[in-house]
Amino acid sequence: MKRIGFVLKVREDKIPEYKRHHRAVWPEMLEALRRTGWRNYSLFMKGDGLLFGYFETPADFAAALAGMSKEEVNARWQQFMAPFFESPQGARPDEMMLELEEVFHLD
Repeated sequence: MKRIGFVLKVREDKIPEYKRHHRAVWPEMLEALRRTGWRNYSLFMKGDGLLFGYFETPADFAAALAGMSKEEVNARWQQFMAPFFESPQGARPDEMMLELEEVFHLD
């Protein structure tokens, strides 16, 4: 399994609503994530909206994103979530994920 870390930035005025939606992620979105190999997926957020994501996948970040890009529910979820992020106009959140380099791991 490959461990993936990434960052995004949630708009501060949207943080409460973003959290509310993530307490009730659509079941079909959860299934798509599982089906495309996203495991042990977590999101962590600072008070200013800086979001750190972590998941494990059999391949790599590009393959995990490519798998989700083929899922119809992902297109709907990304469109729904787009207003919550600080990103260029029209950019999907999954296109703005900045992968972080793993520099240490304690097994």
